[in-house]
Amino acid sequence: MKLLGESKALGAAAGGRKVLAAVRALPELARRHVSRKPLTPKEIDASLVTASWRRPVFANPELPKGAVDRDAYAVCVLEGLFRALQVRDVFATPSLRWADPRAHLLDGKAWEAISEDVLASLSLTDPVAAHLDAKLLALDAAWRQMAGRLEEAGDDVLVRVVTPPDGHARLSVEKLGALGESPSLKWLRAACQSMLPRIDLPELLLEVHSWTGFLDSYVHLAEVSTRMHDLPRSLVALLISEACNVGLTPVIKDGDEALTRGRLSHVDQNYVRAETHAAANATLIEAQRRVPIVALWGSGLLASVDGLRFVVPVQTINAAPSPKYFGYKRGLTLLNAVNDQVMGIGQMVVPGTPRDSLYILDTLINIDAGPQPEVVTTDQASDSDMVFGIFSMLGSRFAPRFADLGDQRFWRTELPDGTAPVYGPLEAIARNKINRQKIHTQWSDMTRVAGSLVTNQVRAYDLLRMFVRNGRPTPLGQAFAEYGRIDKTLHLLSILDPIDDTYRRKLNKQLTVQESRHRLARKICHGGNGQIRKAYREGQEDQLAALGLVVNAVALWNSKYLSAAVDQLRAQGVPVKDSDAARLSPLGHAHLNVLGRYSISSSAPAEGLRQLGEIPDLRGFSDGGGAEEERA
Repeated sequence: MKLLGESKALGAAAGGRKVLAAVRALPELARRHVSRKPLTPKEIDASLVTASWRRPVFANPELPKGAVDRDAYAVCVLEGLFRALQVRDVFATPSLRWADPRAHLLDGKAWEAISEDVLASLSLTDPVAAHLDAKLLALDAAWRQMAGRLEEAGDDVLVRVVTPPDGHARLSVEKLGALGESPSLKWLRAACQSMLPRIDLPELLLEVHSWTGFLDSYVHLAEVSTRMHDLPRSLVALLISEACNVGLTPVIKDGDEALTRGRLSHVDQNYVRAETHAAANATLIEAQRRVPIVALWGSGLLASVDGLRFVVPVQTINAAPSPKYFGYKRGLTLLNAVNDQVMGIGQMVVPGTPRDSLYILDTLINIDAGPQPEVVTTDQASDSDMVFGIFSMLGSRFAPRFADLGDQRFWRTELPDGTAPVYGPLEAIARNKINRQKIHTQWSDMTRVAGSLVTNQVRAYDLLRMFVRNGRPTPLGQAFAEYGRIDKTLHLLSILDPIDDTYRRKLNKQLTVQESRHRLARKICHGGNGQIRKAYREGQEDQLAALGLVVNAVALWNSKYLSAAVDQLRAQGVPVKDSDAARLSPLGHAHLNVLGRYSISSSAPAEGLRQLGEIPDLRGFSDGGGAEEERA
């Protein structure tokens, strides 16, 4: 306590000055404790004593009446310090992780120099009044469209406004039924699966390298221009050892220069690091976008973010408990972003299982390659009005999946001309009003925050923790929340469209893609019971970056062979529909072997692809009009 109170490394913003002053007074209170003189309420800062601490601090029956319990007060102050550190009202200097995020926001001349270009790129150049008028008119149009479609749908509508006995109106929303699968789709999936060549994971990586040269992204730490002989095989061995979580022993081969322990150790220390992983991943993402069939899966403008959980059985500060996911152990979460072309475009490693909303923005602002997603979906645990607001300021739509659609709060406001619109059957749920004044008051700081985020001056995680303030948002946080309620209501109205369910199905499909990718990652990361045994954050990040890279390589290999299989079927007269090809997945892995000792060599042909398997019997295939009759 003495060292903490005398530390010069702690600083405080306005909201943390009282706490920091009390912390610095603790050593003096401890010295006075030796004299056994009772401590009085006038000698402490009573405003820091929360309701839960009042009795232990002021009413200890073992002390004289009116005396303060020093120990209870000290723990109360330290608890306040912990809360202040979480929201950065107290911060450490110098520090990367615990510094004051306000100090990193663009301001003054630095902001003036780039503000015009940054705000133009974010479409935030209009005055705040005109900008909000346009947003609120779009919200009004969405309300009117929803009301009109409810009436148009009639009795078969899947969404209804109901009023329970308590009189609190809510929406009743029926679940979407599963899309059926046509006989032609079932046949196409089975045909493509039988046509895919069987392959070991190391061979797959070397073959993908022969197409893309992605392993050339691993450059020497000292920027040495010459590259050692057979370096790709050494890199593949290291990627296998990390991604499969098996260590070096299964990939070492004495007598093979590229696979000796010394060579692998040298390559690991000098070539494999976060920036080379990211560069290699960017190469894979761009290569996959050029595969013809990928255009049927999506444009890359929709992404999902979800966490893959790993138990960490070793002592480390970069893991946290969660009985739901880790039992009695501690663990970490690999938060990864996947686009609708089924490629991982970015990831972060975070301790435990925190709310994803605190990290989603950082994950997406720093993607490895591909277009910046315009729509980002995730599960409900990430829902936050403030996150909606920041996403909207950055030009994207936050689109989480809600488990309780009927119980969500919907927002409205007066029109720019001051009139109050009427939304017919939706009036009962359109009862919460957006506070425009809070947005007006904070607009200049809101744009400065958006500019600081998009130029990577500050982490979104730190800002969100600071804005939320443990459930007591700052004025700037409240402004972002009010702004986010516009986009949140637009998102909800799009999901609840009673006639067109395309938007809702698109989001559900993307989250299903993410779950399939996690299953593939679990198959690959099979060693050590799927547990991460690296103790340091950098080692954990490097290992899981290797796993993400290998999963992307598998998705690229599958994409290319699925495209070739569809082309071959069409060349032989099978009428494969684009709608069926669009529902194929490059995340299948029945043909992929990841087990055993690994032979790091390639048997791929010098040119072109491997020989596809035989086309299965066409009996049972139907394209709706009868493929057999057409071929006959």
